[in-house]
Order: sequence, then C-alpha cells, then structure tokens
Amino acid sequence: MTTYYTKDHEWIRVEGDTGTVGITAYAAGQLGDVVYVELPETGAKFARGDDFAVVESVKAASDVYAPVSGSVLEVNGGLADAPESVNAAAEGDAWFVRLKLADTAELSGLMDEAAYTAFCEGL
Repeated sequence: MTTYYTKDHEWIRVEGDTGTVGITAYAAGQLGDVVYVELPETGAKFARGDDFAVVESVKAASDVYAPVSGSVLEVNGGLADAPESVNAAAEGDAWFVRLKLADTAELSGLMDEAAYTAFCEGL
C-alpha cells in the first residue's frame, strides 16, 4: 500500500486499483472539533478535484475533494454516528470512502509523505 497526499489535505491509500480516502491529521487539527461529516452515495462517480464530501466543525464547514477520479465502492458509515472520530483517527479508522480508481496515472500528480510534510511546514 502506498499513501499519497493533496495540497487540499486529503490522503489516499492505494492498494491495486482501490484507494481509501480521508482528510489528513493536519486538516482535522485545523478544523477543530468535527461535528458532522456528509459522505457521497455508494456508486457515485467523481473526477479528480470534484468535491465529494463535507466536513463540519465547530469552526467551519469544508469541502473534501477527490484526489483522483473514480467511483465510490464503500463509504465509512461509522462517521455518521461518530464524526468526532475524524479528530482522533483522521488517517486511520476515520477514512471517508473507498474508490475504484479510474486512472492510476493521476496518482503521479500527488505528494508522498515527505513532500506533504514539507508542504505543511511551509504553511
């Protein structure tokens, strides 16, 4: 499995042609206490850069963008009952969706962990 990151603070963990997507711990920290997560329906299709989810916190509401094009295979239904888990496990159990990747070549435009860490340090 390889994990990639976007400048909008999403991560995607890829295994074969499936990617698990969520927001980074940095993003969760910037949002503050997450109180609501709106996820797409299974089967929904998104192009890279489309907004596919919304995260609401005590501070703000933020769109979450698809790091690559694909169709939703599964959503993390547990976030409906426990949106605060995004703050505790943003890059683990609090993933948002699993996508069937439409074009694995799109991954080349994303950052690896070292590049993402350097990007965040520059903010």
